[in-house]
Amino acid sequence: MHKIPVTVITGFLGAGKTTLIRHLLQNHQGRRIAVIVNEFGEVGIDGDLLRACQVCDEDEATSSRIVELTNGCLCCTVQEEFLPTMQTLLQRRDRIDGIVIETSGLALPKPLVQAFRWPEIRTGATVDGVITVVDCAAIATGQLVGDLDALEAQRQADDSLDHETPIAELFEDQLACADLVLLTKGDCVEPGTQERVQNWLRQQLPPGVKVLPCHGGQINPELLLGFNAAVEDHLESRPSHHDQEEDHEHDQTINAIQILVDQPFGVDDLLAKLQHLMATYEIYRIKGFVAVPDKPLRLVVHGVGSRLDSFYDRPWQPQEPRQTKLVFIGKELQESAIASAILDSPLANLRTPR
Repeated sequence: MHKIPVTVITGFLGAGKTTLIRHLLQNHQGRRIAVIVNEFGEVGIDGDLLRACQVCDEDEATSSRIVELTNGCLCCTVQEEFLPTMQTLLQRRDRIDGIVIETSGLALPKPLVQAFRWPEIRTGATVDGVITVVDCAAIATGQLVGDLDALEAQRQADDSLDHETPIAELFEDQLACADLVLLTKGDCVEPGTQERVQNWLRQQLPPGVKVLPCHGGQINPELLLGFNAAVEDHLESRPSHHDQEEDHEHDQTINAIQILVDQPFGVDDLLAKLQHLMATYEIYRIKGFVAVPDKPLRLVVHGVGSRLDSFYDRPWQPQEPRQTKLVFIGKELQESAIASAILDSPLANLRTPR
């Protein structure tokens, strides 16, 4: 049988990977797509968002096409969860036209691609292409990689630049592995700034890799699928900072804090508290769902850098507990401090995630 084409969607925290996949599922053009969501932390925020796209029915045969891993990093623990997940999907490959994998914001793309060389996977699936999603506004303000002009000057002076943080190396590895780069949130900056970021990105990318603006994940699926790159067979052309390492280590100070409570929140009050937390602690990402008093709709909250966005995505379901679920990803975050900042009575209100 033919190999199932697999598209890897990678990118930094909050760049817009889930939004892109939701749009792809809603505009699948008849393709039967299975999705693997790789989640950092135990609260499956991104998985719930994808299920809310209304493409997947409630019946077992369809909903099981979205498989959610909770290990936080596919490249670290692929043998524990990823392999059996892929084997399960390959058993159904006569009913699947393609697989999309959303990596966590902290996962290196290349080790994941290397897993497709394993005999258990190689005969049934191939990495069709790697899509890297980049946040234009974050780069323009130096949130992820620092000042663009200063970084460019350093790179021109020293090709073997010693990076200050694993995050900077991760960003470079994501670009080096890409077949296509999507530049999101360009509407948050001036047109001239977006053009400057695009020009800078093109200089960092391998020859032939294109940079395309992408607003709200809205891009033709034909541009995302069908690269036929067989990436696992050509990894030597996609250099990584970790190529010489047998195993890589993430910055162990980066952690995820989960807040799960029955308490509803007023929108303005909660957003103000979250903005204060983002200014006080080194928080890379906030994501979650919020129960709002007297509101039948669920509020989705996304925060990255100093930017915080919110929108109502769908009504609460009758059988669904109206709980507020928030995940904070950052450096050396303490659950007690985060809970105290947003809850009236933290110890009494906190629940254990299921």
